[in-house]
Amino acid sequence: MSGPLTGIRVLELGTLIAAPFAARMFAEFGADVVKVESPGDGDPLRSWRGLHKGTSLWWYLQARNKKSIAVDMKTPGGVAIVKRLAASADVVIENFRPGALEKLGLGWEVLSALNPKLVMVRISGYGQTGPYRNRPGFGAIGEAMGGLRYTTGEPGRAPPRVGVSIGDSLASLHGVIGALMALLRVKSGEGGGQVVDVSLVESVFNLMESMVPEYDLFGIVRERTGGSLPGISPSNTYAAADGGYVVIAGNSNPIFRRLMQAIGRTDLGDDPALHTNQGRVARNTEIDTAIADWALQRDTADVLKVLEAAEVPAGRLYSVADIVADPHYQARGMIQEMTLPDGVVVRVPGIVPKFSETPGEIRWPGPALGEHNNAVLAEIGYSDAEIAALKASGAIR
Repeated sequence: MSGPLTGIRVLELGTLIAAPFAARMFAEFGADVVKVESPGDGDPLRSWRGLHKGTSLWWYLQARNKKSIAVDMKTPGGVAIVKRLAASADVVIENFRPGALEKLGLGWEVLSALNPKLVMVRISGYGQTGPYRNRPGFGAIGEAMGGLRYTTGEPGRAPPRVGVSIGDSLASLHGVIGALMALLRVKSGEGGGQVVDVSLVESVFNLMESMVPEYDLFGIVRERTGGSLPGISPSNTYAAADGGYVVIAGNSNPIFRRLMQAIGRTDLGDDPALHTNQGRVARNTEIDTAIADWALQRDTADVLKVLEAAEVPAGRLYSVADIVADPHYQARGMIQEMTLPDGVVVRVPGIVPKFSETPGEIRWPGPALGEHNNAVLAEIGYSDAEIAALKASGAIR
């Protein structure tokens, strides 16, 4: 099966999360992705979190469908390999600190001279310009300085982190979107390649809704509000009698009235003062208390059954165990199986988004370090003797 990106060649020079996740999406939809890793231990993600026989399960997921070559980019031979790969690539994705590739002789000016149609996605903490460009930055810093963490958690308590590396993943998605837009320009003949400059901080900041104009005009600083949605009512997380939690969003005018009828509070649903969001925000505590009291008298399943019948958006808080067992996830192909190198079958997330004609697919799990050295180097013109010389010099593993 051919994915929508079949024929696109991607060179991945990154490590850990942001650049590799972006490259993974290209690989899932048919692009030929070559990942360059340092000889020795390779990408540190290989040893992060849960390990299966010494290799991270996250690695097998993050690097699926990619080819791995082990190249020392600090050697002349390694630099020559990366240049030759970039010369035939459509996209290069990297997440080193700004200036790092330039020190190796692999910066944008060098690579674009070799390949004028090249699109280079550069993911960093603060971007390629500005006074903070040289600072190191991880996704957690992006979440902090992009505004996300300040608004997350309960009032009066230290902000918690989201349970996953959301800052890195947001940067990845912006990188993929930017790369595809830049590729469209190249493939349509409208222009040459360019740099897609992605900042972790800005990728988070881009999701901060109307916070800036609200602050500018009204002096509003959005604060932590727990499970509720500030300025929108009602929307919150409510406890059920069996210890479960349900998110209920009754924040459109007709849905609010249906919700109040479902919980037996037609007095609130019929109150003209509550027929607009602004009116409900002014009395949010009263509304929230009514919903919370109703939910706390019922098991989670009963809460969801009543609200589904009333066509009120609601969902139970899912753990990973709930996700894997859920029939809708299964019906949508969001829980798939992948066979590891030793034959063990493991369930993994499916592919997003869904395509009607050219869907993405899982072709193989994350490869062994340098598994594709010979095949990839042969594809770009290295002879057997040259490959042997590169190994002898330490340029490749």
